[in-house]
Amino acid sequence: MNNCTLKTVTRAELNAAAADLLDHGGCMQVAYAWFPRPDAPELRYISTTPGQREFMSWRVDASKEPVASLAAKSPLLGWHEREIMEMSGIAFAGHPEPERLVSAFLPQTARGPLEPGGAVHASAAGSLAAPTLPQMSGKHVQLLPFGPVRADVVESAQFIFYYVGEGILHYHPNLFLKHRGMEKQFEGIDIERGVLLAERVSGVDTVAHALAYAQAVEDASGCIVPPRARWLRVIAAELERTYNHLHYLGHLCHTTTLKVGEAQGKLLEERAKQMNALASGSRLLRNIVWPGGVRRDLDVVAISQGVAPLQRELERYVDLIERTTSHLDRLISTAPLSQQLAFDQGATGPIERASGIDRDLRRDHPYAAYGELQPAVATRSEGDAYARMKVRIAELRASLGLLDDAITRGVPTGPLLEPCSRVPNAEGLGWAESSRGSVLYALHFDDRSRIARAKIKSPSFSNWRVFPFTVHDSNMMDYAINEASFGLTISGCAR
Repeated sequence: MNNCTLKTVTRAELNAAAADLLDHGGCMQVAYAWFPRPDAPELRYISTTPGQREFMSWRVDASKEPVASLAAKSPLLGWHEREIMEMSGIAFAGHPEPERLVSAFLPQTARGPLEPGGAVHASAAGSLAAPTLPQMSGKHVQLLPFGPVRADVVESAQFIFYYVGEGILHYHPNLFLKHRGMEKQFEGIDIERGVLLAERVSGVDTVAHALAYAQAVEDASGCIVPPRARWLRVIAAELERTYNHLHYLGHLCHTTTLKVGEAQGKLLEERAKQMNALASGSRLLRNIVWPGGVRRDLDVVAISQGVAPLQRELERYVDLIERTTSHLDRLISTAPLSQQLAFDQGATGPIERASGIDRDLRRDHPYAAYGELQPAVATRSEGDAYARMKVRIAELRASLGLLDDAITRGVPTGPLLEPCSRVPNAEGLGWAESSRGSVLYALHFDDRSRIARAKIKSPSFSNWRVFPFTVHDSNMMDYAINEASFGLTISGCAR
């Protein structure tokens, strides 16, 4: 990997390395396992440190006894380690929750789906217990298992509530019901098919996933993206952020029963998607990003003609919802998330920034043309539903301003694509800041330059991890508002 510093860490050094990272304000981003050989499982930890543009990657041999769990030091790794145990069969010693996460509703198997044929290590996949709920009793305590079939057009999930009256005592989401096996589907395919698959991991974050994937390929091959393609990538990414945030505002109004606000927000979302279609031929901006650049040009005239009226209507819309007290009353002080909890549990994107963590991959680890087209990064300190809305409103304004700036300054001329060479046994890391937070792709290639392992870190996997902490001790009447304020997707979590 050229995009990050790779360091070999022994088992004995792992705990001290994690403590040193935290002492310097660093944050783990993802942990995953892969098999360079069937008999040689390996753990990778990827982290960032404030002020350093390079990512850090640790390589740990996992071929023998269990590896020490880091979940007690870095709680956000709790889900990552559980996923590794289930899917790759590598055991962690001292994990605080040694239970199944992604296969809770499937029969227990002896090996994990990502373990290669012929693996000789002792798999941990078959030893994990089914998830348990806390024991609660009392005359008025009630249990509500809600889902996986729910009203409206929503993704499949089951939410379990313990509650008394309207007060929620405990909340547990079961999110991994579809078992799409997206990471497994990357195995053995070439880089061209890979980008088409990446676009479909989470349809509303098409550009972000394709961009992170393409940059991982470019990192592995040493490919240099032409200037025009880098600018067009930024434009496509900000168009995607715009329609997602407009949908968010409309849906948030839906949960507070502000129907006029819902209709207006979703109308503006529709206009943004129509602008996308005129500019690219796809409302969801598919088939634009490609390893080495972009597949097609964008109609910047259509974008320039659409941005100005959208900016005017956005300001009118925001002014109305921010003066509607019935809407604001349901958001202010609802479901607060502290800065420390957001950091420890790995919140990302607008969620962490609404809790006072000033972090954005576009600025801190620039990619595409974000070094030249720098975004304004908005933060709040309150950490409640209102702060999460305010951060997204600020990001909407910044995205439309950045689009206008890119077009006014003039997109560079030149080629759109630089073909990426095949590099056998290479590996690469790519990232993007989506409307929901950080997307990371780590790719490993085999001796035929096909994908041997793809690790996807989606923002909703991180934000679903932290979300229950804002539900405990809240109330049933605020639950839908709280969930909408996080802007979560289940497809982005259950990969």
